[in-house]
Amino acid sequence: MTTDQTIAAIRAHPGYLKACEVMRAEHDRTVSDIITLTEIPAPPFAEEKRASAYLDMLRAHGLEEVTQDEVGNVMGLRRGFGNGDILVVAAHLDTVFAAGTDVRVRREGTKLFAPGVGDDTRSLAVNLAFLRAMDAAGLRTRHDILFVGDVGEEGLGDLRGIRHLFAHHPKRERIRAFLTVDSPDVDRIVTGGIGSRRYRVTFRGPGGHSYAAFGLVNPMYAMAEAARTLAAIKVPREPVTTHCVSVVSGGTSINAIPETVTMEVDLRSASAEQLGRLEKQFLEGVHAAVAGENAARKGEIAAELIPVGDRPAGHTPNGSPIARLASAAVAAEGYAPSFEWSSTDANIPMSLGIPALRIGSGGTGGRAHSLEEWIDVEIESSLRGMRASLATILAIAEMEMAE
Repeated sequence: MTTDQTIAAIRAHPGYLKACEVMRAEHDRTVSDIITLTEIPAPPFAEEKRASAYLDMLRAHGLEEVTQDEVGNVMGLRRGFGNGDILVVAAHLDTVFAAGTDVRVRREGTKLFAPGVGDDTRSLAVNLAFLRAMDAAGLRTRHDILFVGDVGEEGLGDLRGIRHLFAHHPKRERIRAFLTVDSPDVDRIVTGGIGSRRYRVTFRGPGGHSYAAFGLVNPMYAMAEAARTLAAIKVPREPVTTHCVSVVSGGTSINAIPETVTMEVDLRSASAEQLGRLEKQFLEGVHAAVAGENAARKGEIAAELIPVGDRPAGHTPNGSPIARLASAAVAAEGYAPSFEWSSTDANIPMSLGIPALRIGSGGTGGRAHSLEEWIDVEIESSLRGMRASLATILAIAEMEMAE
């Protein structure tokens, strides 16, 4: 069968239609799960409470091999009828919001407002809804499906959860495909993984009085020169490549030459080659800025470069079977699918040559990574997107078509 025929056959199958009925009947439960999980804080590197709750939810669904690994990922296996090949379906547990952030959900009509409600808490709940629907409809797949709630997707988490999964899971050699359900947008299928290198650069010097010690080396000047040098680096538009000085800190007083200043830098590219070239230019710029400051004034400063992030670039070809199945499933629901680049958990399997995509959880949302983040859980829009993603999962896991 062609890709379109495969999706059409799944969508016409009584089992799939039954699963869709279950998702509709249990929509309020899905919304309740979204609210419950959103109101369990999951700040960077502190996802334990949400992970524990999600582990209990996975266990309640009767999955096999329900477990939590060394870094905090929680997972369970829905066994297929084949040879044990695995499709991973993941959603990340963590949010970008610091401990102490008010994560209570505010509801206005069909909209839910709360930090992290769409990125990526909705997806955690939707994956549970997929499980309930498949089980209630008696759907079987050739591949095992490993449902994962993973840690460390956001920011300095550096994809540590999925990185660990592919390095240490006892069945990692059986993983044949990977889907991360991340944020609501179903029409935007991510096939490209933007790679990144991140650094924390600390400039240190002797410090002194701004007037009495004038002429002494100033680490702030070196940092400013390093930032200016990075800003001047020309990068290609294709493959897309970017750089940013994102956080600066340091100093003690307006009338003191600082002893220590720090900047954090984000370098990104769709190309591993371009990313390596940009990184080399950045590092050369830091060393030149230090040397320039030491030559211009008395004393000596030094720079400490600490890598704080390394996300590999990767790509699942747009013409690959997994991408064509996802596109066909999305188009079948009347969306206009597009293939895009982003930085998600799918970067890790992409970099390993394993077919991987980011797909959506359905519905709409906005203001991600802000305190006013929101999603709309209006039932028809939500179910439309969920049907597309469920069909994608079933097609890639090779749903049994016999009635």
